This record gives sequence, C-alpha cells and structure tokens, in this order.
Amino acid sequence: MKKLQTDPTLQPAIWAQSQYLAHFAKDLANQNGFKYIRKLDKHEGIYLAMTEERLELHTDKDSKEGPIFAEFVAGKMGFRRAQGLGRKQPIGRAIGLKKDNSPTILDATPGLGRDGFILACLGCKVRLVERSNIIAALLQDGLKRALDDPATGHIVNNNISLEVADGKDIMALGKKPEEVVYLDPMYPHRTKSALVKKEMRYLRSVVGEDEDAQSLLECALNYAIKRVVVKRPHPSKPLGDLKPDFTVNSKKTRFDVYLTNND
Repeated sequence: MKKLQTDPTLQPAIWAQSQYLAHFAKDLANQNGFKYIRKLDKHEGIYLAMTEERLELHTDKDSKEGPIFAEFVAGKMGFRRAQGLGRKQPIGRAIGLKKDNSPTILDATPGLGRDGFILACLGCKVRLVERSNIIAALLQDGLKRALDDPATGHIVNNNISLEVADGKDIMALGKKPEEVVYLDPMYPHRTKSALVKKEMRYLRSVVGEDEDAQSLLECALNYAIKRVVVKRPHPSKPLGDLKPDFTVNSKKTRFDVYLTNND
C-alpha cells in the first residue's frame, strides 16, 4: 500500500475512541499528514474516528447523522454477496463480462468501493485508484477487514488493489493499461437537497464536485484497451454530452458504455 498523500485543500483530522487505539491513530496521522486530535470538544468540521470496529468519517462532532465507512463483509454488501452476484447483472453487462472473459478494470472514482468490490467478486482484477487521502484511508480500512474475514479474504487477496493517486496521472503514464476504465463521478445536484443521500453529502464534503470529470473521461478514452463505463443517474445527460456507444440500464441508474479499441 502506498503512503497516503495529504490533500492540499483539506487537512484531515483523526480521533481515537480509546487510549489503546490512540497509538494506531497517531501512527496513521504521522505517516499520512493527518492531524491527531485528543478531544472532540474543540474540533469543528469533518474528522476520521478510529473505533474498535472500524475507521469512520464524521462530518461534525455535533451532527446527529451517523458516520460513513467502507464495508465489504456485512451490511448491504454482505447481503448482496450472500444472495449471489450474477455476471449478467447490469454492471457486469456494461463491463463486458462473458462466460470466458473477466476484464481487468481501473476504477478511477472508487468512492467507498462497492462497485469495484462487486466486480472483484465477479472475477475481475480491479485496481482502485483514489486521489483523496481521507477516502483512501476508509477504503484501506475496509479492505483490511475484508482481507481478515474468511468469506471475503480470497477476493481481496486475489482480485482487488488500492493505490492513492489521481487517476488522470495514472492513465497519462499509459503503462500496462487495463481493458476497462470504470467511472462513477459525483452525480449532478438535485433540486431538493433532502433527496441527496447522506453518503453523497459526506463524500462531497471531502472530494468536492468532481469538476474535472469530463477531462477524466477524456483520459480514460485514450487509456482503456476495450471500453470506458460511466455510471450516471437516469435523468442526467451523458458526461460531457458525449454520446455513448450504448447504454445498460438498471433500476435507479444507467451505465454509459464507450468502446475504445485501443489495442
């Protein structure tokens, strides 16, 4: 795992739930440019909390909303895995999964990693590239817990990796390109803020609006060997108004597919 790089626009703060965990929180702070805080009473704004269970992101010490965190073993992800993840589901069809083909994937906007983990469960080799050190810390924690669990350890060990970098920089190098680039940029603002999920609001508070999403798509089109897949909400226009070659629809979202043929 590469060292987490400090976000130039936001200094992350980290707090530990117990004295025992303080040592690990300080190590994470020292290694990665986080600010260690002993007490929350004087802290304002977002912070990472190291608890007995996991690493969590809180927006404010006085917020009544619960935290967000990366979770691949239990919760919704655990339920989906237990129910079976078919290769013919929309995301699998968009990626180009076939009976005898599991493409390599660069996920350049992993967020909390759920789509990338689903694709890893389906047999793809998935490379998560996250540029926010805060989100990367959550991903790192979630993947470690999944690696330690018998039900998911083999998936993490064999099919998924995490790098802390800007996806555009990785793709500009052009070394050993993946067959597919997967993009799930921030969705456009909705007219009613109450409709925006808590997770989306939390992520926006950390990474902003993904204002360079169009240039990320342009880089992806020059990098991916076979295709670029962009996840979008149904009412929205294609990213950058660039018409896809075809679209795969799911209940709440769609996947715009751009064929590249960069062999």
